[in-house]
Amino acid sequence: MKQNAGTVDHQAEVTGDDVDTVVIGAGQCGLSTGYYLAKQSRSFVILDENERVGDNWRRRYDSLRLYTPGRYNGLPGMAFPGSRNAFPTGHEMADYLQEYAATFNLPVRSSTSVVRIQRLSASEGRFLVTTNTGVIRASNVVVATGPQHLPHVPDCAGELEPEIRQFHSSDYRNQSQLQAGPVLVVGASHSGADLAMESARHHPTWLVGRDTGQIPINIEGRPARGVLPVLWFVANHILTVRNPAGSKLQHELRTEGGPLLRYKNADLAEANVHRTESRLAGVRDGRPVLDDGTVLDVKNVLWCTGFRRDFSWIDLPILDDLGWPRAVRGVSSDVDGLYFVGLIFQFSFASMLVGGAGRDARHVASQIARRPAPVRT
Repeated sequence: MKQNAGTVDHQAEVTGDDVDTVVIGAGQCGLSTGYYLAKQSRSFVILDENERVGDNWRRRYDSLRLYTPGRYNGLPGMAFPGSRNAFPTGHEMADYLQEYAATFNLPVRSSTSVVRIQRLSASEGRFLVTTNTGVIRASNVVVATGPQHLPHVPDCAGELEPEIRQFHSSDYRNQSQLQAGPVLVVGASHSGADLAMESARHHPTWLVGRDTGQIPINIEGRPARGVLPVLWFVANHILTVRNPAGSKLQHELRTEGGPLLRYKNADLAEANVHRTESRLAGVRDGRPVLDDGTVLDVKNVLWCTGFRRDFSWIDLPILDDLGWPRAVRGVSSDVDGLYFVGLIFQFSFASMLVGGAGRDARHVASQIARRPAPVRT
Protein backbone atom coordinates (compact mmCIF):
# COMPACT_ATOMS: atom_id res chain seq x y z
CA MET A 1 0.00 0.00 0.00
CA LYS A 2 1.32 3.43 -0.90
CA GLN A 3 2.10 5.68 2.06
CA ASN A 4 0.70 9.19 2.46
CA ALA A 5 3.36 11.82 1.83
CA GLY A 6 5.27 12.64 4.98
CA THR A 7 4.18 9.58 6.95
CA VAL A 8 5.99 6.47 8.11
CA ASP A 9 4.52 2.99 7.63
CA HIS A 10 2.88 2.23 10.99
CA GLN A 11 4.06 -1.39 10.72
CA ALA A 12 7.68 -0.32 10.32
CA GLU A 13 9.86 -0.71 13.39
CA VAL A 14 10.65 2.69 14.90
CA THR A 15 13.21 2.89 17.67
CA GLY A 16 14.63 5.81 19.61
CA ASP A 17 13.60 8.32 22.25
CA ASP A 18 9.98 9.07 23.01
CA VAL A 19 9.08 12.55 24.33
CA ASP A 20 6.07 14.80 24.39
CA THR A 21 7.72 17.75 22.64
CA VAL A 22 10.80 18.30 20.50
CA VAL A 23 12.07 21.87 20.15
CA ILE A 24 14.41 22.37 17.20
CA GLY A 25 16.90 25.18 17.80
CA ALA A 26 18.47 26.53 21.01
CA GLY A 27 18.51 30.22 20.18
CA GLN A 28 16.49 32.80 22.10
CA CYS A 29 13.19 31.44 20.75
CA GLY A 30 13.88 27.78 21.40
CA LEU A 31 15.20 28.43 24.90
CA SER A 32 12.24 30.66 25.76
CA THR A 33 9.92 27.88 24.63
CA GLY A 34 11.87 25.46 26.80
CA TYR A 35 11.47 27.77 29.80
CA TYR A 36 7.68 27.57 29.52
CA LEU A 37 7.61 23.86 28.66
CA ALA A 38 9.63 23.17 31.81
CA LYS A 39 6.67 24.47 33.82
CA GLN A 40 4.54 21.67 32.38
CA SER A 41 4.86 18.18 33.81
CA ARG A 42 5.59 16.67 30.41
CA SER A 43 8.84 15.67 28.77
CA PHE A 44 10.67 17.69 26.13
CA VAL A 45 14.08 18.07 24.55
CA ILE A 46 15.77 20.94 22.71
CA LEU A 47 17.91 19.95 19.74
CA ASP A 48 20.66 22.25 18.48
CA GLU A 49 23.13 21.69 15.67
CA ASN A 50 25.81 23.86 17.30
CA GLU A 51 28.50 22.63 19.66
CA ARG A 52 27.57 25.25 22.26
CA VAL A 53 24.43 27.20 22.96
CA GLY A 54 24.86 30.64 21.42
CA ASP A 55 27.25 29.66 18.65
CA ASN A 56 24.97 31.20 16.01
CA TRP A 57 25.71 34.56 17.60
CA ARG A 58 29.41 33.83 18.00
CA ARG A 59 29.72 33.26 14.26
CA ARG A 60 28.37 36.68 13.32
CA TYR A 61 30.66 39.56 12.33
CA ASP A 62 32.85 40.82 15.19
CA SER A 63 31.45 44.36 15.31
CA LEU A 64 27.83 43.21 15.60
CA ARG A 65 25.80 44.86 18.33
CA LEU A 66 22.12 44.36 18.98
CA TYR A 67 19.65 47.06 17.96
CA THR A 68 17.98 47.07 21.38
CA PRO A 69 19.62 47.92 24.74
CA GLY A 70 20.05 45.41 27.53
CA ARG A 71 16.76 46.16 29.26
CA TYR A 72 14.91 44.78 26.21
CA ASN A 73 17.08 41.70 25.65
CA GLY A 74 16.17 39.50 28.59
CA LEU A 75 14.36 36.19 28.15
CA PRO A 76 11.59 34.95 30.47
CA GLY A 77 12.77 34.64 34.06
CA MET A 78 16.24 36.15 33.60
CA ALA A 79 17.22 39.76 32.93
CA PHE A 80 20.10 40.52 30.60
CA PRO A 81 23.20 41.31 32.70
CA GLY A 82 25.05 44.59 32.72
CA SER A 83 23.89 48.07 31.83
CA ARG A 84 20.23 48.43 30.93
CA ASN A 85 21.15 51.07 28.35
CA ALA A 86 24.15 49.39 26.66
CA PHE A 87 23.78 47.62 23.33
CA PRO A 88 25.23 44.10 23.74
CA THR A 89 27.64 42.51 21.31
CA GLY A 90 26.89 39.26 19.56
CA HIS A 91 29.34 37.42 21.82
CA GLU A 92 27.69 38.85 24.93
CA MET A 93 24.35 37.63 23.62
CA ALA A 94 25.82 34.18 23.02
CA ASP A 95 27.21 33.96 26.56
CA TYR A 96 23.85 35.06 27.97
CA LEU A 97 22.02 32.30 26.09
CA GLN A 98 24.52 29.72 27.31
CA GLU A 99 24.06 30.90 30.90
CA TYR A 100 20.27 30.96 30.46
CA ALA A 101 20.18 27.31 29.38
CA ALA A 102 22.37 26.33 32.33
CA THR A 103 20.44 28.40 34.88
CA PHE A 104 17.14 26.72 34.08
CA ASN A 105 18.72 23.32 33.41
CA LEU A 106 17.10 23.13 30.00
CA PRO A 107 17.56 19.76 28.24
CA VAL A 108 19.64 20.90 25.25
CA ARG A 109 21.26 18.28 23.04
CA SER A 110 24.11 19.97 21.22
CA SER A 111 25.68 18.88 17.92
CA THR A 112 22.33 17.40 16.93
CA SER A 113 20.92 18.40 13.56
CA VAL A 114 17.46 17.44 12.35
CA VAL A 115 17.37 15.72 8.98
CA ARG A 116 13.64 15.08 8.59
CA ILE A 117 10.26 15.44 10.28
CA GLN A 118 7.47 13.01 9.35
CA ARG A 119 4.21 11.73 10.74
CA LEU A 120 4.59 8.29 12.28
CA SER A 121 1.36 7.28 10.55
CA ALA A 122 -1.65 8.97 9.02
CA SER A 123 -3.88 7.91 11.92
CA GLU A 124 -1.57 8.16 14.92
CA GLY A 125 -0.77 11.84 14.50
CA ARG A 126 2.61 11.73 16.23
CA PHE A 127 5.92 12.73 14.67
CA LEU A 128 9.14 10.99 13.82
CA VAL A 129 12.09 13.37 14.11
CA THR A 130 15.16 11.97 12.40
CA THR A 131 18.50 13.47 13.47
CA ASN A 132 22.15 12.84 12.76
CA THR A 133 22.35 10.86 16.00
CA GLY A 134 19.11 8.87 15.90
CA VAL A 135 15.35 9.23 15.86
CA ILE A 136 12.87 10.70 18.33
CA ARG A 137 9.13 10.14 18.52
CA ALA A 138 7.12 13.14 19.69
CA SER A 139 3.56 14.34 20.03
CA ASN A 140 4.55 17.96 19.36
CA VAL A 141 7.33 19.63 17.39
CA VAL A 142 8.35 23.28 17.77
CA VAL A 143 10.49 24.61 14.92
CA ALA A 144 12.67 27.37 16.39
CA THR A 145 15.25 27.63 13.62
CA GLY A 146 14.33 31.20 12.68
CA PRO A 147 14.01 32.50 9.12
CA GLN A 148 17.71 32.65 8.17
CA HIS A 149 18.64 29.27 6.78
CA LEU A 150 20.66 29.29 3.56
CA PRO A 151 22.84 32.29 2.61
CA HIS A 152 21.58 33.81 -0.63
CA VAL A 153 24.07 35.06 -3.22
CA PRO A 154 23.06 36.09 -6.77
CA ASP A 155 24.01 33.68 -9.54
CA CYS A 156 26.20 36.32 -11.16
CA ALA A 157 28.62 36.09 -8.21
CA GLY A 158 30.29 33.19 -9.96
CA GLU A 159 31.06 35.42 -12.97
CA LEU A 160 33.18 37.91 -11.01
CA GLU A 161 36.89 37.76 -11.77
CA PRO A 162 38.74 35.49 -9.31
CA GLU A 163 40.83 38.38 -8.00
CA ILE A 164 37.74 39.94 -6.40
CA ARG A 165 37.35 38.67 -2.85
CA GLN A 166 33.76 37.81 -1.95
CA PHE A 167 31.99 37.12 1.34
CA HIS A 168 28.37 36.64 2.28
CA SER A 169 27.55 38.51 5.49
CA SER A 170 27.27 35.14 7.26
CA ASP A 171 30.93 34.40 6.45
CA TYR A 172 32.31 37.87 7.08
CA ARG A 173 34.00 38.49 10.44
CA ASN A 174 36.16 41.60 10.20
CA GLN A 175 38.25 43.84 7.95
CA SER A 176 41.26 41.51 8.03
CA GLN A 177 39.45 39.32 5.49
CA LEU A 178 39.36 42.10 2.88
CA GLN A 179 42.16 43.05 0.54
CA ALA A 180 43.31 46.56 -0.24
CA GLY A 181 41.04 48.47 -2.58
CA PRO A 182 37.37 49.45 -3.00
CA VAL A 183 34.53 47.44 -1.45
CA LEU A 184 31.07 46.87 -2.87
CA VAL A 185 28.32 46.10 -0.34
CA VAL A 186 25.26 44.64 -2.05
CA GLY A 187 22.03 44.95 -0.08
CA ALA A 188 21.08 48.16 1.72
CA SER A 189 19.05 46.97 4.67
CA HIS A 190 20.36 47.46 8.21
CA SER A 191 23.13 44.83 8.05
CA GLY A 192 24.34 46.26 4.75
CA ALA A 193 24.52 49.74 6.26
CA ASP A 194 26.40 48.41 9.29
CA LEU A 195 29.06 46.71 7.18
CA ALA A 196 29.32 49.64 4.77
CA MET A 197 30.04 51.96 7.69
CA GLU A 198 32.72 49.59 8.97
CA SER A 199 34.26 49.17 5.54
CA ALA A 200 34.31 52.93 4.84
CA ARG A 201 36.77 53.46 7.70
CA HIS A 202 39.41 51.56 5.69
CA HIS A 203 38.28 51.36 2.05
CA PRO A 204 36.41 53.36 -0.58
CA THR A 205 32.97 51.77 -0.26
CA TRP A 206 29.87 51.46 -2.43
CA LEU A 207 26.49 50.49 -0.98
CA VAL A 208 23.89 49.49 -3.57
CA GLY A 209 20.27 48.43 -3.28
CA ARG A 210 16.78 49.80 -2.87
CA ASP A 211 15.97 52.17 -0.03
CA THR A 212 14.11 50.22 2.68
CA GLY A 213 13.46 53.29 4.80
CA GLN A 214 14.87 54.20 8.19
CA ILE A 215 13.58 54.70 11.71
CA PRO A 216 13.48 58.39 12.67
CA ILE A 217 15.60 58.34 15.85
CA ASN A 218 19.18 57.74 16.89
CA ILE A 219 18.73 54.55 18.90
CA GLU A 220 21.92 55.16 20.90
CA GLY A 221 21.33 58.83 21.68
CA ARG A 222 20.28 59.88 25.18
CA PRO A 223 16.89 61.22 23.98
CA ALA A 224 16.10 57.74 22.69
CA ARG A 225 15.95 56.42 26.24
CA GLY A 226 12.68 58.26 26.68
CA VAL A 227 11.34 57.27 23.27
CA LEU A 228 12.27 53.59 23.28
CA PRO A 229 9.61 52.56 25.84
CA VAL A 230 6.97 54.05 23.52
CA LEU A 231 8.45 52.29 20.49
CA TRP A 232 8.63 49.04 22.46
CA PHE A 233 4.93 49.31 23.27
CA VAL A 234 4.12 49.99 19.63
CA ALA A 235 6.28 47.06 18.49
CA ASN A 236 4.47 44.71 20.87
CA HIS A 237 0.89 45.93 20.89
CA ILE A 238 0.19 48.16 17.87
CA LEU A 239 2.21 46.65 15.04
CA THR A 240 0.64 43.20 15.16
CA VAL A 241 -1.03 40.96 12.61
CA ARG A 242 -4.35 41.81 14.22
CA ASN A 243 -4.52 45.21 12.50
CA PRO A 244 -4.13 46.20 8.83
CA ALA A 245 -0.99 48.28 9.40
CA GLY A 246 0.73 45.37 11.08
CA SER A 247 -0.33 42.88 8.42
CA LYS A 248 0.96 45.19 5.71
CA LEU A 249 4.27 45.63 7.52
CA GLN A 250 4.60 41.87 7.97
CA HIS A 251 4.31 41.40 4.20
CA GLU A 252 6.84 44.16 3.52
CA LEU A 253 9.39 42.81 5.98
CA ARG A 254 9.04 39.28 4.67
CA THR A 255 9.45 40.30 1.03
CA GLU A 256 11.49 43.50 0.96
CA GLY A 257 13.73 43.72 4.04
CA GLY A 258 13.79 45.95 7.10
CA PRO A 259 14.57 49.67 7.56
CA LEU A 260 17.88 51.17 8.60
CA LEU A 261 18.19 51.08 12.39
CA ARG A 262 21.56 52.12 13.84
CA TYR A 263 23.00 54.02 10.86
CA LYS A 264 20.92 56.27 8.63
CA ASN A 265 21.45 57.73 5.17
CA ALA A 266 23.00 60.86 6.70
CA ASP A 267 25.55 58.71 8.57
CA LEU A 268 26.45 56.90 5.36
CA ALA A 269 26.95 60.20 3.54
CA GLU A 270 29.11 61.59 6.36
CA ALA A 271 31.27 58.45 6.24
CA ASN A 272 31.73 58.94 2.46
CA VAL A 273 29.91 55.75 1.56
CA HIS A 274 28.90 55.90 -2.12
CA ARG A 275 25.21 55.14 -1.67
CA THR A 276 23.07 54.45 -4.72
CA GLU A 277 19.62 52.94 -5.11
CA SER A 278 20.72 51.39 -8.38
CA ARG A 279 20.70 47.64 -8.10
CA LEU A 280 23.23 45.08 -9.17
CA ALA A 281 22.31 44.03 -12.70
CA GLY A 282 25.03 41.50 -13.39
CA VAL A 283 28.69 41.21 -14.33
CA ARG A 284 30.55 42.69 -17.28
CA ASP A 285 34.11 41.61 -18.06
CA GLY A 286 34.43 40.15 -14.58
CA ARG A 287 33.29 43.29 -12.77
CA PRO A 288 29.94 44.13 -11.17
CA VAL A 289 27.61 46.36 -13.22
CA LEU A 290 24.61 48.29 -11.90
CA ASP A 291 21.25 48.66 -13.62
CA ASP A 292 22.15 52.26 -14.52
CA GLY A 293 25.14 50.96 -16.51
CA THR A 294 27.82 51.84 -13.96
CA VAL A 295 30.66 49.32 -13.89
CA LEU A 296 32.44 49.16 -10.52
CA ASP A 297 36.14 48.44 -10.30
CA VAL A 298 36.22 46.89 -6.84
CA LYS A 299 38.48 44.43 -5.07
CA ASN A 300 35.97 43.09 -2.55
CA VAL A 301 32.25 42.29 -2.48
CA LEU A 302 30.18 41.84 0.66
CA TRP A 303 26.88 40.15 -0.09
CA CYS A 304 24.28 41.44 2.39
CA THR A 305 21.61 39.79 0.30
CA GLY A 306 19.89 37.82 3.03
CA PHE A 307 18.97 34.18 3.32
CA ARG A 308 16.68 31.69 1.66
CA ARG A 309 14.22 29.81 3.80
CA ASP A 310 14.60 26.05 3.85
CA PHE A 311 11.83 23.98 5.39
CA SER A 312 12.34 21.11 2.95
CA TRP A 313 13.32 18.82 5.82
CA ILE A 314 9.76 19.08 7.16
CA ASP A 315 8.14 16.36 5.08
CA LEU A 316 4.62 17.74 5.48
CA PRO A 317 2.45 20.15 3.44
CA ILE A 318 2.88 23.33 5.52
CA LEU A 319 4.06 26.17 3.24
CA ASP A 320 2.20 28.98 1.51
CA ASP A 321 2.93 30.29 -1.99
CA LEU A 322 5.78 32.47 -0.69
CA GLY A 323 7.45 29.62 1.16
CA TRP A 324 6.38 30.65 4.67
CA PRO A 325 4.70 28.19 7.05
CA ARG A 326 0.95 28.66 7.20
CA ALA A 327 0.47 29.42 10.88
CA VAL A 328 -1.49 31.60 13.28
CA ARG A 329 0.73 32.96 16.05
CA GLY A 330 3.09 30.06 15.44
CA VAL A 331 0.43 27.33 15.44
CA SER A 332 0.45 25.41 12.17
CA SER A 333 -2.77 25.78 10.21
CA ASP A 334 -2.21 22.43 8.49
CA VAL A 335 -0.69 19.98 10.96
CA ASP A 336 -1.87 19.45 14.53
CA GLY A 337 1.02 19.42 16.97
CA LEU A 338 3.39 21.43 14.78
CA TYR A 339 4.48 24.90 15.90
CA PHE A 340 6.89 27.67 14.96
CA VAL A 341 8.72 30.39 16.89
CA GLY A 342 11.14 32.97 15.54
CA LEU A 343 9.50 33.71 12.20
CA ILE A 344 9.78 37.26 10.84
CA PHE A 345 6.90 39.25 12.31
CA GLN A 346 5.35 36.06 13.68
CA PHE A 347 2.77 38.05 15.64
CA SER A 348 4.21 41.53 15.99
CA PHE A 349 7.22 43.61 15.07
CA ALA A 350 8.71 42.61 18.44
CA SER A 351 8.72 38.97 17.31
CA MET A 352 11.92 39.77 15.42
CA LEU A 353 13.67 41.16 18.52
CA VAL A 354 15.33 39.16 21.27
CA GLY A 355 13.03 40.58 23.92
CA GLY A 356 9.97 39.63 21.90
CA ALA A 357 10.80 35.91 21.84
CA GLY A 358 9.24 35.27 25.23
CA ARG A 359 5.69 36.26 24.35
CA ASP A 360 5.58 34.13 21.20
CA ALA A 361 7.12 31.19 23.09
CA ARG A 362 4.61 31.54 25.92
CA HIS A 363 1.72 31.41 23.47
CA VAL A 364 3.05 28.31 21.71
CA ALA A 365 3.72 26.55 25.01
CA SER A 366 0.19 27.34 26.18
CA GLN A 367 -1.22 25.74 23.03
CA ILE A 368 0.87 22.63 23.64
CA ALA A 369 -0.41 22.47 27.22
CA ARG A 370 -3.98 22.30 25.91
CA ARG A 371 -3.27 19.15 23.94
CA PRO A 372 -3.90 15.88 25.77
CA ALA A 373 -0.84 14.06 26.99
CA PRO A 374 -0.20 10.92 24.91
CA VAL A 375 -1.06 7.54 26.31
CA ARG A 376 1.98 5.29 25.97
CA THR A 377 1.75 1.56 25.93
